[in-house]
Amino acid sequence: MVTTCNWLGLLFIILLLGILSVVATPSEDTVKLRRAALEWSIVSLMVTLVWWCTMDTGGQFQTISSTEWVVHHQSTGGPYWASNFQWGPIMLAVDGISIYFIILTALLIPICILISWNSIKFLVKEYLLCLLVIELLLVGVFTSLDLLLFYIFFEGILIPMFLLIGIWGSREEKVRASFYFFFYTLLGSVFMLLGIFLLYYTTGTTDYLVLLNTDIPASTQIWIMGGFFLSLAVKIPKVPFHIWLPQAHVEAPVSGSVILAGVLLKLGGYGFLRFSWPILPAASEFFAPLIVLLGVLAIVYGSLTTCRQVDFKRLIAYSSVAHMGLVSIGLFSHTIEGLVAAVFLMVAHGIVSPSLFIAVTLLYERHHTRLIKYYRGIALTMPVFSAIMLVLSLTNMAIPLSCNFVGEFFSLLAAFEYGKGLGVLAATGMVLSAAYSLYLYNRISFGSASNFLLLPRDINRRETLALAPLMALILLLGLFPSAIIDPAKDALIASVGGS
Repeated sequence: MVTTCNWLGLLFIILLLGILSVVATPSEDTVKLRRAALEWSIVSLMVTLVWWCTMDTGGQFQTISSTEWVVHHQSTGGPYWASNFQWGPIMLAVDGISIYFIILTALLIPICILISWNSIKFLVKEYLLCLLVIELLLVGVFTSLDLLLFYIFFEGILIPMFLLIGIWGSREEKVRASFYFFFYTLLGSVFMLLGIFLLYYTTGTTDYLVLLNTDIPASTQIWIMGGFFLSLAVKIPKVPFHIWLPQAHVEAPVSGSVILAGVLLKLGGYGFLRFSWPILPAASEFFAPLIVLLGVLAIVYGSLTTCRQVDFKRLIAYSSVAHMGLVSIGLFSHTIEGLVAAVFLMVAHGIVSPSLFIAVTLLYERHHTRLIKYYRGIALTMPVFSAIMLVLSLTNMAIPLSCNFVGEFFSLLAAFEYGKGLGVLAATGMVLSAAYSLYLYNRISFGSASNFLLLPRDINRRETLALAPLMALILLLGLFPSAIIDPAKDALIASVGGS
């Protein structure tokens, strides 16, 4: 353990101060509300970046915070559920994996505020509070070293996301979409809670660091892993647990889509990465063929379904299903290369997919339709936007020098190492991603200007500022992937022993 200046505590304090600042601002002063939320979210991003620059992102967990919070049984007779309890510690820490998801979260929240500056017309204070609370809960998820605390943060995110989709969604079916998201995730998470209970009953603790050195019977591991699988498979999401995702994306406001695609879809992969191999190795080995099979199914089915979509946001949502299928293969490919590829691809997808959702929302705000057939000749009227869309389309199909290329390349290496047939099927996802990405860009950008659309203006300064950091990261991570790969590899070797 390495304990330095408690940057994690400072980050939580800043987020709480930001929430209190928005609460204290009058609801009528919407400009001041937006500025307060944006300023505090930028401060949290700056603190996170300074923290990352000063920490040794190696294999050990760092910046441990302890607080008395829940009881643990100490009886010598076994882990019963009554009598002889004493208070145990909350454990919050970061390593070379979680720090990048915290940075991604801290980056996307100010972008969400900026990109929805003019589109949210009512309940502005409540909307901004939802975004800041989501950021606070996500930091908690990525820093929890107690499984029960992880579950509390994990489930807590449901409430603000449910409100975000159901209240500020863009179309008539937004309430239905919010209930889809809520009940799919809640139902799956009940099985995770049962798995945590069984884990506690077996070992007498939910402390992650203790569980790393605890031998759990293989038969018990399988039951625990089954509960975790049903919960985390909904979040990734795996086919056939993905039904809620396209509906939620289509109906959500732009900030909801950005958070869903950028961070929330990564909670499933992060959960598998953090808990399956380190704590439940025998069960992970048992479930690996099933999860790899579902990953291949997600790639092929997700890519083919993406090719037939006529709605912008639904197309990008189904492409996320395909990309996260490749993450699943990397996670359960039995190689350290696959695990590193999964981490890198999750971060890369958390940059590219939100950028695509922002880009198509900019078109929707100008023309009030998401149907692809109505668009044509955007390159003539919006040349700057067209250039940005070209970069995003090429990145989505994993062209070299982009961040997606690095993640997908290593994922395919792991897939071929697992089995040649698996590698061939996984590689079809790259071919099909080129098909739907090029079709989308060619359909909306070239040709004569569409008669269905008004003459639009190009993107403005606020929209450019929202997209600029994401565009820069796409190139920087493609050129310097070792910034994530090396720390992630050290952390993975420390936790799973390179197995």
